[in-house]
Amino acid sequence: MLNKTFAPAEIEPRLYDGWESSGAFAADPVSGAAPFTIMIPPPNVTGSLHMGHALTFTLQDALIRWRRMQGRDALWQPGTDHAGIATQMVVERLLAAEGIDRRKLGRETFVQRVWQWKQESGGTITRQLRRLGASLDWPRERFTMDDGLSAAVREVFCTLFEQGLIYRDRRLVNWDPKLLTAISDLEVESREVKGSLWHLRYPLADGSGRFVVVATTRPETMLGDVAVAVHPEDARWRDLIGRDVILPLVGRRIPIIADEYSDPEKGSGAVKITPAHDFNDFEVGRRHNLPMPSVLDQEAKVQLSEIEDALAPVEGIADPAFVRALAGEDRFEARRRIVAEFDRLGLLEKIDAHTHQVPHGDRSGVPIEPRLTVQWYCNAAELAKPAIAAAEQGRTKFVPRQWENTFFAWMRDIQPWCISRQLWWGHRIPAWYGPDGHVFVARSAAAAHEAARAHYLKEVELIQDGDVLDTWFSSGLWPFSTLGWPERTAEVARYYPGDVLVTGFDIIFFWVARMMMMGLHFMGEVPFRDVYIHGLVRDERGQKMSKSKGNVLDPLDLIDRFGADALRFTICALTGPGRDIKLGPAVVESYRSFVTKLWNAARFCEMNAIAPDPAFDPSQATSPLCRWILAEASEAVAAATAALEAYRFDEYAATCYRFTWNVFCDWFLELAKPALAEAEVKQTAAHVLGLILRLLHPAMPFVTEELWCYFGYGPQCSLIRAPWPAPFGVPGADAARGELDWVVRLIGAVRTVRAEMNVPPSLPAPIFLQDASTDSLARGRRWIEAISRLARASDLAPLAGEVPRGSAQAVLDEATVVLPLAGLIDLDAERARLERERTKAANEAATLERKLENQGFVTRAAPEVVEETRARRESALSEVARLQAALARIG
Repeated sequence: MLNKTFAPAEIEPRLYDGWESSGAFAADPVSGAAPFTIMIPPPNVTGSLHMGHALTFTLQDALIRWRRMQGRDALWQPGTDHAGIATQMVVERLLAAEGIDRRKLGRETFVQRVWQWKQESGGTITRQLRRLGASLDWPRERFTMDDGLSAAVREVFCTLFEQGLIYRDRRLVNWDPKLLTAISDLEVESREVKGSLWHLRYPLADGSGRFVVVATTRPETMLGDVAVAVHPEDARWRDLIGRDVILPLVGRRIPIIADEYSDPEKGSGAVKITPAHDFNDFEVGRRHNLPMPSVLDQEAKVQLSEIEDALAPVEGIADPAFVRALAGEDRFEARRRIVAEFDRLGLLEKIDAHTHQVPHGDRSGVPIEPRLTVQWYCNAAELAKPAIAAAEQGRTKFVPRQWENTFFAWMRDIQPWCISRQLWWGHRIPAWYGPDGHVFVARSAAAAHEAARAHYLKEVELIQDGDVLDTWFSSGLWPFSTLGWPERTAEVARYYPGDVLVTGFDIIFFWVARMMMMGLHFMGEVPFRDVYIHGLVRDERGQKMSKSKGNVLDPLDLIDRFGADALRFTICALTGPGRDIKLGPAVVESYRSFVTKLWNAARFCEMNAIAPDPAFDPSQATSPLCRWILAEASEAVAAATAALEAYRFDEYAATCYRFTWNVFCDWFLELAKPALAEAEVKQTAAHVLGLILRLLHPAMPFVTEELWCYFGYGPQCSLIRAPWPAPFGVPGADAARGELDWVVRLIGAVRTVRAEMNVPPSLPAPIFLQDASTDSLARGRRWIEAISRLARASDLAPLAGEVPRGSAQAVLDEATVVLPLAGLIDLDAERARLERERTKAANEAATLERKLENQGFVTRAAPEVVEETRARRESALSEVARLQAALARIG
């Protein structure tokens, strides 16, 4: 006998271990089945399972389990990312706790310590994915730093270098002055800072006494100013274009240039240009061929080496001694002293309070610096062209489609990709330098030395580049490097390109675009046919989860409390196109009730000796009840399949939920109770339960597997490769539906009235049918037992005369259902109660409507608060309509 309750903590580990040890998740490259491939977005090796992981991996697992059941040779490729900065920081913190600095340890020893940490602690995320039920092909697990993937990285780097698509250049990068490395835009977060806007006077060099006033939030960078820009159409400054100002403190003459970057509507209309410390200024500097001196070093301290020669004393304006005294100062201390000196010289016009967004390193937490450095770059614009064309031609499709606009916007404005990082952990750049700085890019140190001998005609010492590659460089190769490329393996031929990539919108550019570019360039084909973009997981109020808000949900905690099936089904149910997920423990708990409902339905079947009959043929069913539930099941199969085909996880879950709970449990099993001794009813119940288990398996693998095995469905005791059901024909389905739908709607209408009027369940009442057809009356007589039991009816009869006073009414096709209430409830009291509730709901709807009409509220409130208010208004209006209908039913 099945246990009274489903016990996830006991059952889930047992089932998963059984699946994994039996090789149930394995792809089969020699299979004749059509392949289906999903490449896991490799989580960081430092990571722990969070709700974003739970979302994306649940959706991927649902797809892979579904396709596997359809008979596809399904490969879900597992693996983890070496996560350069994140991993290096983890190990550095561990070393610091031991009093060890990595620089004293040395590069080689430090890297060995990272590998040691990875071996000991790097498997956390993969263990947690097993808790979620993820059916990855674990023996194929890859790591972006393993030997095979490292060989692929070197091959790609060297090939692109040989093709002129990788090169060194001096450009601005996001520089983290704490971690001392360039970082990607994804590793930069904007934080609101309450700062100041300083208005500084730059005197004209002609001695006329005129000033140009520039405003800046970063006065410490003014030492590197090389121009003042004004708009060419700004009449205030037109006569000064081409003339010079004296750069205060420094004494250098710098030109006033005309450039449309300057906005006449902002401030004075004049802006200082510091190309080495601002991305916009860098572009202005390139347009006007301006010098680009750096005045902050890698630690964001003042350095003067590039402006030393320009220092010149100018009475009352510039003092080289003051500037030289700033050397080595931290940027913020330099800012304080520079502002004070401007004030002392009378060159500080004013200071405005100014709240603005300041980019910070997401891991270091310090403001990043735009820094001009020599880095390795990839010509992303050239690689982007085939990727753009592929998306335009529909060779890769975005779901929902609007995300292709984001893809195009980024790709059509793509900048050179900085691929070097000043770290020790990662793929070291395969470039070696000779004594004169000549670079040799090669696939191995031996090949580099061979090239050096040919170049210098003698043996020379080579020094390998100390930088490593951006993590996204190796991640961009994931769809084919994991399959064994650059070797021509059977897996590459079979599983590339993949079928679908499931990921979040935040990495469309950083990862999706990189894979598109690399895949097309090296494989000649897109890496995936579809890109399904899901939203974010937010809290139940729609707010973004963050530790500072204290609203972060731990998926492992939810699994411990409610089971993996409940969490997985919740995620599927809430995942609709183009919207974020509002998730809280309460909603997961509510879907645990669905797991319980399924378990209880199975126990009911077992208690009534319902068991699978392999000989049962649905097409031979004869009773209307059996034909009805079989036709409903076939329709549910078609709807669930279509929903998964369209990546409508919400519709898939809703179909399964509605059919299982509402149709099978609430109606079929209840209606079938008097007939459970009949063989056909038992066979039908067992058959439909098996269909339900197969339909639900992609979302709820554990409870479905446990029941499938317990009841002995199929030749193999596993749902993993049980055939996905297909829609099927049911003779006489239309007539059976007409009959049973009528019965269900009649009972439903009576139940609704009784619930609205607070009729005690213990009190039966007669049901009259006014103007009912002969067929309707005959149906009523055929199903009188079920109607009496489920609608608490003492009688069912036609109504020939007037409707009794105090009766509630509901329309059912051509007939009116009449339910006399006099003597059952106090009608006047019920009318008064309904009227009070209607008035309360109407007042609430009006209040919310006024709130939404207030433009101040709509513009100031957070979007999720406005959306919640709209939802509450709609709910209140629905309640008004419901109560109004209830009042109308009793007159």
